[in-house]
Amino acid sequence: MGALSGQVAIVTGASRGIGKGCAVELGAAGATVYLTGRTVQEGSHLLPGTIGATAAEVSAAGGEGIAVACDHADDQQVSELFGRVAKERGRLDVLVNNAFLMPKELTGGKPFFENPLSNWDDMIGIGTRSAYVASWHAAHAMVPQGRGLIANISSSGAREYAWHVVYGVGKCALDRITADTAHELAPHRVSVVSLWPGLVLTERTRGAAASMPDLDFDGAESQRFTGRAVVALASDAGRMRFSGQAVASRTLADEYGFTDVDGSLPDGPLHDRPDSAS
Repeated sequence: MGALSGQVAIVTGASRGIGKGCAVELGAAGATVYLTGRTVQEGSHLLPGTIGATAAEVSAAGGEGIAVACDHADDQQVSELFGRVAKERGRLDVLVNNAFLMPKELTGGKPFFENPLSNWDDMIGIGTRSAYVASWHAAHAMVPQGRGLIANISSSGAREYAWHVVYGVGKCALDRITADTAHELAPHRVSVVSLWPGLVLTERTRGAAASMPDLDFDGAESQRFTGRAVVALASDAGRMRFSGQAVASRTLADEYGFTDVDGSLPDGPLHDRPDSAS
């Protein structure tokens, strides 16, 4: 039996990337994982990956993967997702907020004033807001239980320039959501943590590497590394000590003793890099 056998998780934005990695790692720990995304058919998105394919990997890893088509810009669809989990499982132990709409301009290299104003609505009105909405629903499930973990996939872009002005604003706001929801959920023993990955070898960054040769993938991490951080937190009865904080996945690797899938320890984000990674 895995460390999270019998537990139920929701991972948003899990068709690919870090969300996929988190879902698979939760499955490897034995959890039942409801994973969401908009891509249900291969080829319908510019990048590879579907929620069905991720669900299959979750089940193959040892858990139970359940794919749920969900547009997190639609509050009704999100409400139905949480309602389904409540009806079918009667509990929710882990929420991973990973859905964050990434417009094509994100890696275009142009300054904000040469990009469309819609970038704000994409990354704030949809991306950051989706974490707030999902956390609102999760609180209704976790508070009566007196336990739970909400992991917000953030970025050191909350503290330094990264990619795009609105990207940084969105991640900074997400870390504020973490701090303030953690404050209000603390009496109910629900922990909320922002996780900062480093440079991750996702489908998106691999594609961006061709047009951005300055990206250095030495010391990058797999898309499952932050998933291992989520599992470590979910398995730790003392995780409240991290609640309200933004913590690098690499820092938690030192804390809990896990490595990446190839046995390495990645460099982590530019901020909070361990001395041993230099």
